Amino acid sequence: MEPYDRNSPYNQLPPLPPEKALFIDEEVESKLVKASRRLAELKGLAATLPNQSVFVNSIALREAKASSAIENIFTTDDDLYRNLSCKEDDYLEGPAKEILHYREALWKGYQDVCREGLLSTDTFIDIYRQIKQTNDGIRPYQAEVVIKKRGWGSLVAETVYTPPRGKGIVEGKLADLVEFLNDDDKYPMDPLLKMALAHYQFEAIHPFRDGNGRTGRILCIIYLIQKKLLDLPILYMSAFILQNKDDYYNALGGVTGTRKWKQWVLFMLEAVSQTAEYTIDKINRIRALMDKTATILEDNKLPLSRLNTAKLFEQPYIRPKALMSDKLKSLNTAKKYLSQMETLGLLTKERVGKEYIWFNTELMTILTD
Repeated sequence: MEPYDRNSPYNQLPPLPPEKALFIDEEVESKLVKASRRLAELKGLAATLPNQSVFVNSIALREAKASSAIENIFTTDDDLYRNLSCKEDDYLEGPAKEILHYREALWKGYQDVCREGLLSTDTFIDIYRQIKQTNDGIRPYQAEVVIKKRGWGSLVAETVYTPPRGKGIVEGKLADLVEFLNDDDKYPMDPLLKMALAHYQFEAIHPFRDGNGRTGRILCIIYLIQKKLLDLPILYMSAFILQNKDDYYNALGGVTGTRKWKQWVLFMLEAVSQTAEYTIDKINRIRALMDKTATILEDNKLPLSRLNTAKLFEQPYIRPKALMSDKLKSLNTAKKYLSQMETLGLLTKERVGKEYIWFNTELMTILTD
């Protein structure tokens, strides 16, 4: 293997897959079995829910927040939920806006893969554009993009990586990556292993000016949906990556520098395993809270249907209008019901802008744990 010069474009980035001996052995196989079992348990549990999408928006907020935090985009939970409770046509400021765009990009990627059935370079671009709110695409070949060392120090930060560069080079490497992901006859491999290898490759190609990390993490999720390992985007690994940020970047660098694929694959499989376990716990706690809320409403003869009750869990906040349905058509009645739930201790009310918003505080507690 030729030595890698981090100050020169990595145009010799090898295509996938690497030699099998570099990324799989008994230790990897054992961790793969564990991750696969936990992922299957998560998929099975989610399938028993009356409406899986009720949980997706709530849990997706945590993914959006954690993924943005990896890129040093920080906000408090209170600021996040209060900002996201603004009306759609209101202008969101700062980190909350970035996080909302991430969540929208997640849904865009999910819709693309459900419609097309396969991943494509266009899917990557669609996700990136939604994250960054831009019409930009793959970075121009003449752009001198480099990855600098994070943190403070010299005014001239040290270069840690220079991604591929040149006319048609990035496009060609993305085309190879898409083929690797989509063609299971040519590249037969467990999807979790493919996901791990492909995530490295996407980050190493670094096809966009910015937002590559967030785009790559969304691609992991929607690839598992494409391969039928999940039905909806409910596995969010960013929290694990954020907690193990140094290990994540060290493992990425280890593949680039010395082709240490095994350490990278082990990290990603552990991320899947722990995140699946985390998400199973969240779903169980949210489902229990839904049941408890429905029981309290029934005991107090508050005539909300299960559908209306479920709306209290689509976000950590709710407006009176969002509670309305075919059976609940009056805005004033919706306000009355929310006020009654506030009296019962199920919700808290706060003024946001010119209107009142009701917050599901117990749901917020579950999401922020």
